[in-house]
Amino acid sequence: MEATQYQLIEKEAVAGLHFPEVDVLTTKEEKAQRNADLQMAMSLGNLEHSKIKIYFEDDTSPKVVDTTVWGLTDKRVILKQGLVIPIHRITRIKF
Repeated sequence: MEATQYQLIEKEAVAGLHFPEVDVLTTKEEKAQRNADLQMAMSLGNLEHSKIKIYFEDDTSPKVVDTTVWGLTDKRVILKQGLVIPIHRITRIKF
């Protein structure tokens, strides 16, 4: 992965972002790793209330948020206060 500058934002700012429909990852392997990482992040969030970093892209620039994952659907990551990030816009998860 190239050295991309990610802007650190507060999780509350996620509500005002707009997300394109295009997936930021291109290979099956990258997408499978993202899904596995999200499952681990949800487990850590529910069991230990551990925060993780979610690296993602909205329609303007790469961003990162330090948060707890509370749930997953087939298309979205659910954060506290009902905030969501579309899975297809997540580039990576850091524990």
